[in-house]
Amino acid sequence: MNVPASKRYRLILSAVHMVYRLVNSTFTVGELTLRLTRLLCQFIRASSASVYLIDPIKKNINLIASFDNQINILRQKPKELKDVPPEVIRVTRGASVLEHHTLGLPLISDDYIGAIFIRRPKSNEAFGEFDRQMLSVFAEQAVTAIKNLQFHQQQEQIILGSIKSIGNLISRQAHPLTHTPAYMRVVRLLAMHLNIGEEGMRSLEYASLLHDIGVIDVPFAILSKQSALTAEEFKIIRRHTAHSVALIKPVEFLKPILPIILYHHEHYDGGGYPSGLKKEQIPLGARIIAVVDAFEAMVQARPYRKAGTIDQALLELKEESGSQFDPKIIEVFLGLSRLKKFRNVLSLLKG
Repeated sequence: MNVPASKRYRLILSAVHMVYRLVNSTFTVGELTLRLTRLLCQFIRASSASVYLIDPIKKNINLIASFDNQINILRQKPKELKDVPPEVIRVTRGASVLEHHTLGLPLISDDYIGAIFIRRPKSNEAFGEFDRQMLSVFAEQAVTAIKNLQFHQQQEQIILGSIKSIGNLISRQAHPLTHTPAYMRVVRLLAMHLNIGEEGMRSLEYASLLHDIGVIDVPFAILSKQSALTAEEFKIIRRHTAHSVALIKPVEFLKPILPIILYHHEHYDGGGYPSGLKKEQIPLGARIIAVVDAFEAMVQARPYRKAGTIDQALLELKEESGSQFDPKIIEVFLGLSRLKKFRNVLSLLKG
């Protein structure tokens, strides 16, 4: 394809700008690579595009993103190099594939981090020199974006690890505000069926992990008390949401989850705390956590009562629908509870 110099210049600038916009609206490497493959097919008129990323330590493929102008697929399970096409291995090691209907370039930073491919059917027009130049621009921009996001995700994991260590200290006290390992699985399955989106799911996962972290400021004598709490003790317990927010607030990337954490004890009818919010005033993530929190508490034993059965807990959720809990979320939860897979996960909440 013969492209005038002025148009080539505009297209290259546009490509750089579009990748820049991708980076600034994307939070994970997986999401970035998926969107990049779609952009490549649109921008270079490819029939398919693929991005392969290498684990720098294990030297295997740890991410494959692909798009064929219809389906976007992301695979993030490790894959041995021997299990991918030979041309992919060559490109991840620095070679280039510059054929009429297949272009492949390595993604290079301090070391080789992966490969990027675009393809067209042999019945279509062959790729030209300008297509190769455009792919090169995308590859250069993609490397910078991927490395930045990888660094950002590593920093997030370090911060989250530090906060989780606080949670581990709390869990060793075995107080009733800690959660079983299955807790996150229930939250995730419920949220998926409520279509909260990728960013919403990300926020909800962080909130699920951290929403009760503020109990570290609650005296252990209150947390471990086997008799009924006094009004003053209950008031102290209620402050844990504000304490959780105070602990997390300085962490910039966790700010979107603060409303979920602060309001996960609000009731749908306005009878909860700390602000008496009702219905859609309560963040959706907080309404989801409220349901899973309550269910888990019902099926676990406490010093002052026996554990309830799954059916008893489901009945109680149904009875509180529209008062304590969002009816839509309860409807989805009860529907899922009739599925064997979800039921099995619920049984794990007993700890």
